[in-house]
Amino acid sequence: MSGPKRFYKAASLRAGDDGYQVLLDGKPVRTPAREELRIDSEALAREIVSEWDGQDEKIDPATMPMTRRANTAIDRVRGREAEVAGDIVSYAGTDLLCYRAQAPEGLVDMQRAQWDPVLDWAAGEFGAPFKIGTGITHVEQPEAALAGIAGHVEAFDYLALTALHTMTTLTGSALLVLAHAGGRLDPDAVWAAAHVDEDWQISQWGEDAEASARRAVRRAEFDGDVRFLQLVRTP
Repeated sequence: MSGPKRFYKAASLRAGDDGYQVLLDGKPVRTPAREELRIDSEALAREIVSEWDGQDEKIDPATMPMTRRANTAIDRVRGREAEVAGDIVSYAGTDLLCYRAQAPEGLVDMQRAQWDPVLDWAAGEFGAPFKIGTGITHVEQPEAALAGIAGHVEAFDYLALTALHTMTTLTGSALLVLAHAGGRLDPDAVWAAAHVDEDWQISQWGEDAEASARRAVRRAEFDGDVRFLQLVRTP
């Protein structure tokens, strides 16, 4: 489907005491909720300006991933930071890394190799170890561990929380995502660790084309959030 016709000549940036405002021909860009697109991150704002400047005769929202994420941050996360942070903590309470296979041995070894180092890091970073269980039986995590996560996540602003929340839902692991945010894991390592079970199945039975296509879409979304977080945290 074609997007709307480009109605402006140039995008620009206006810096002020209340942040960086994206403008089209001198007029403020507005989010779907009609809020002004004004953010604290200069690096992110400049990339958003580049997205708007890069449009052709038709505006294609699919080519504007940073604009889309900024809109989400402003319209759906700003003012709800505690709720979004709490959702990330809830994911940590049922984190992917804490639910292990009992067999086969190869899968057990893969989970241990990629997940145990992250759990060791988390125990030191958040002040308490996480418990591990097998199968799908719920594992009640120590209150101290979840409190450590909560205190850590509360320090992120609404822009960073937007990226972290989406990355957590895509991977099923708050611990992997926070390890990336803390410089412990690069994006490829996070993605690989989040798909240990799936990759094991592929190694045994081969790859399904439809499943691979869906995974590629999720990976592109994940990479966009990685970039968003990087821009938000750029000095």
